[in-house]
Amino acid sequence: MHSTYWQIGPEVQSALDANLPLVALESALIAHGLPYPQNLDTAQALERAVRENGALPTTIAVIEGKIRVGLTVGELERLATQTGVRKVSRRDLPIAVARGEDGATTVAATVYVAALAGIEVLASGGIGGVHRGQPFDVSADLPELAGTRVAVVCSGAKSILDLPLTLEWLETHGVPILGYRTDEFPAFYSRLSGLPLDARVDTPAEAARIIRTKWALGLEGGVLVTVPVPEEAALPREVMERAIEQALTAAQAQGITGQALTPFLLSQMVHITEGRSMAANVALLQNNAAVAARIAGALKEEQ
Repeated sequence: MHSTYWQIGPEVQSALDANLPLVALESALIAHGLPYPQNLDTAQALERAVRENGALPTTIAVIEGKIRVGLTVGELERLATQTGVRKVSRRDLPIAVARGEDGATTVAATVYVAALAGIEVLASGGIGGVHRGQPFDVSADLPELAGTRVAVVCSGAKSILDLPLTLEWLETHGVPILGYRTDEFPAFYSRLSGLPLDARVDTPAEAARIIRTKWALGLEGGVLVTVPVPEEAALPREVMERAIEQALTAAQAQGITGQALTPFLLSQMVHITEGRSMAANVALLQNNAAVAARIAGALKEEQ
């Protein structure tokens, strides 16, 4: 990519040159996923968690029309406090860049940019997926994961989605789904979904070996490493499902669709669960960042 369009931070470039482990972090959660000041506090906590576990955090966003790989503290604050920040998936990158806008990148856009920069691991809360009752509404996260060599560490797909159909889509498109110290697909706010996984791994080294082997075999695309929300912050499945049904009913009543649907449902979940869903979200984000950093380090040892 031409330097007109993107800029790699000096600390990130030094780490790339030295072949040190890095972890990409999305920025949509800062501008669109959490309210202020929790969004800024969480973004900074994620970067600390990555550093404390041996890797360099690399938050990705669009700032004044330039794709930035690694943000300053001031840029994190800008995304956390400014209104009108575009939510940037892969399709939105050329629009935000050409118009000189600020944009917060989703998993799909962050995976794309991370791969261009040479970063192999991304940490997120939950990926997008197939929407409930709308099997043709598929998040751009899924095809990006299927086609791009980045390992995504998350707590499954957001539980407001259709998890069985999301797993079917990933299976069809050749994405291995690993459970980090779990035999079941995590359901974001809840630790278990009842849905089996392709393989369980209990150490970062096990995960790294599978990831590196996939790419060594010439198989394109990423690997999904799913990590359950920490037990002390998890919501019981029945509580979560009741809250999701209420949120979906509210969305239907208000005619909320498209890109606005997921943020609306997540905000409704916070209201319905009296903040428990937000606490679970923050806890799993920090835990995933720590696990991703350890996997990034193990991947360097597998080279």
